[in-house]
Amino acid sequence: MGALSDAGANATLDAMLGTSHATTWPATVYVGLSTTDPGVSVTEPTGGAYARVAVTNNSTNFPAAVSRQKSNAATITFPTATGAWGTLTHLVLFTAATGGTLLASDALSASQSVLAGDVVVVPVAGLVVSM
Repeated sequence: MGALSDAGANATLDAMLGTSHATTWPATVYVGLSTTDPGVSVTEPTGGAYARVAVTNNSTNFPAAVSRQKSNAATITFPTATGAWGTLTHLVLFTAATGGTLLASDALSASQSVLAGDVVVVPVAGLVVSM
């Protein structure tokens, strides 16, 4: 089960308590992949046609939270790898297609080695963020 990053947790707490509610959430979030635990550092694949996937940040793609968890309601499909991406261990959720702020992360149910020709697909409820 995934968790908010420090930046995501701080923004959520500030929006909920004691701040002017000036936090605005992005209209689009970007789902990426990491070969390392984002609690330590995010290491996204480089090259091989890797790119974060843009997902519209709305209630269709991310329905109402249940039991302090929120998950994706549609599959998320990454581009076909044209080279090795390494062994993936985590999903990451950012505010931008490159760079940006890490909002949350979630461990994959099993590590996945990606080679040229592979397509990574995150199934419905495959990305879970909890609070």
